[in-house]
Amino acid sequence: MAEPGQRLLARIVDTLLVGLPVVMVVGAVLPEREAEIALPPAIAACLFLYEWVQLAVLGRTLGKRFAGVQVVRMDSGGPVGWWRSLPRTAVYTVPIAVQPVPILGVLAGLFWVVNAAAMYEGERRQALHERLVGTLVVKRAGGAGSGR
Repeated sequence: MAEPGQRLLARIVDTLLVGLPVVMVVGAVLPEREAEIALPPAIAACLFLYEWVQLAVLGRTLGKRFAGVQVVRMDSGGPVGWWRSLPRTAVYTVPIAVQPVPILGVLAGLFWVVNAAAMYEGERRQALHERLVGTLVVKRAGGAGSGR
């Protein structure tokens, strides 16, 4: 199983790769107040497409490749595929999109804490979005976080 540090590294890299360009574009196009409201849904939408396509096709994003991890099916160890990666990615990105809505933003923050904490329960180290669709994050050769 992938180490929590590897997973965090992958998430940071992916968020920077997607989030920084979105912040730059939205900030250049919209006035500050509108940009504050538009940024979370814009980042969430771009992260969703970025992660969904890469997980479905490759089983790993650029950040996961850098960190030396890959997402696989729990039942077979095989590719995640389009239909399994869709809800997995949605469960992770929808809370980002709802951040501007006051009560939903608070609930989303609580969800992230519970989601991350779930990795520390059980030997499979599955967050809630992985348990939902039956995926695992495993170590793969290569990458900065793989120890090779």
